[in-house]
Amino acid sequence: MAKVGDNMVTTGLSGKLGNLLVFRNRNGKTYVAKAPRERTGEPSEAQKQHQAKFQQAIIYGRGAIADPATKAAYQASAEGGQTAFNVAVADFFNAPHIDEVDVSNYTGQPGSFIRIRAVDDFNIAEVTVTIQNGDSSEVESGAAQPEDGMIWWRYTATANNESLEGDKIIIRVSDVPGNITEEEKGL
Repeated sequence: MAKVGDNMVTTGLSGKLGNLLVFRNRNGKTYVAKAPRERTGEPSEAQKQHQAKFQQAIIYGRGAIADPATKAAYQASAEGGQTAFNVAVADFFNAPHIDEVDVSNYTGQPGSFIRIRAVDDFNIAEVTVTIQNGDSSEVESGAAQPEDGMIWWRYTATANNESLEGDKIIIRVSDVPGNITEEEKGL
């Protein structure tokens, strides 16, 4: 997409010119692009699913910018010509990632801890940890707390776990739009 400079003919122009060009305005600047191809035929099932997800993202974006605090947070993350709405829609499409689970400090005793490194394109809303015995019975579960910089999270054990053999840890990370990433790690 080309950006039009200070041109008295095209400045502020928006819309489609024949089947050749499309003019758009963003932040007081005019952009020109090749007109999109006309769609022919019925969309595939995958296209319909993507369109439905995009519609949900638009609804989420509108709701996010309707709340002044959420809009301000998204706007603070906007770069270049992005708006708070653009950042919110992109956040809807991107689930958080669990990069690392450090169990080296977990001994099964209260006060021992598990560290989780989780990242998201905007913000992590919550990290929860569930510790299960080998028979899938729950030892304990709760929210991890953010450490400096909000990349590392720490879950401090509160229950006594006698035997760690066959135990597993389930980590769930959610972001602001509610995307959830889950990972299991054996002890």
